[in-house]
Amino acid sequence: MGPAAGADFVRLFVDACAQHMRTMGEPVRDQAFPEHWLAQVPVPDRSGALERADEGAHQPLEPMLQALGRLAALGSRAVAIACNTAHAWHGTLQQRFPQVEVLHVAREVAAHLAAQGETQVALMATEGTYRVRLYEQALADAGLQCHLPWPDERALVMRGIYEGVKAGDLPLAQACFSEVALRLAERHGRIAIVMGCTEVPLGLQGVAAVRGLRLVDPARVLASALADRAYAGTSPFGSSAFT
Repeated sequence: MGPAAGADFVRLFVDACAQHMRTMGEPVRDQAFPEHWLAQVPVPDRSGALERADEGAHQPLEPMLQALGRLAALGSRAVAIACNTAHAWHGTLQQRFPQVEVLHVAREVAAHLAAQGETQVALMATEGTYRVRLYEQALADAGLQCHLPWPDERALVMRGIYEGVKAGDLPLAQACFSEVALRLAERHGRIAIVMGCTEVPLGLQGVAAVRGLRLVDPARVLASALADRAYAGTSPFGSSAFT
């Protein structure tokens, strides 16, 4: 789901594992990384599916269940889903595979921000993510207020995702995403901006205009949480995977 974002998540997970080793005072070596897998499978568009409740090939749940089943068969005990919007189906995935811990990206991000003492955040995400209030609910449960972009700004984010990153036009993505981020910062001050779609960080990397803004990458938080599960000696979730 989003091949570029999936490949980038592997990098973030490896970085998180290496950081864990350093924190524990251990040398970073190949043999100390946990066994892990990447399941990169074609899945129908998640935002589009949330606009239509009818069943059919446009719905992503079945291919996600199949991918999770393959990972469970490999012996995975903790799974991270790189796509934010796909977490709209988190409850069903977790219910169908109770033997696997399916991490919830929005809850991990909310806990991370609350632990840092944040009280307000802004959110850049897909229309599907907004529609199911994925982050708003998780942030509210953690005691954080969430500010959303205006409708025209949401359209800019979606353009940057589909016509920008997914189409290979990074300059367009950079222009769209940076304009929305700067507008949010102008309205709400120096609060954390959650980049709630895996394509957004890819489009904002190295953009000079947004330097100094407090950008939060959920994929990085999720990768760190997955590494924590992988190295938790007392946890039943030992091996890790991501889709």
